Amino acid sequence: MAYVDHAFSISDDDDILMDSSSFTVHNRPPIREIGLAVSLLVFGTLGIIFGVFMAVERVGGDTAHGIFFAILGSILFIPGFYYTRIAYYAYKGYKGFSFSNIPPV
Repeated sequence: MAYVDHAFSISDDDDILMDSSSFTVHNRPPIREIGLAVSLLVFGTLGIIFGVFMAVERVGGDTAHGIFFAILGSILFIPGFYYTRIAYYAYKGYKGFSFSNIPPV
């Protein structure tokens, strides 16, 4: 007798289970997460601008302080830009983008 693996088989019983476990997806915008993403974007942009200005003009310390602020601003900018972009595309209704792609805080 041959061995048959029924773990991945589809039968009539599976259809009944799939119909009874239907759910609805709420695609509401997560306000706190979007606010965090926008604030990371704004503070990252300001950190990069002020860091470059401090490094070039030597205002508020030496060049090392400016480079530090520029690096810190870029660390804040990258996730802020990424999640703000996802929220914007989900709001506009682009295919493949949803508010569920933004992780909860």
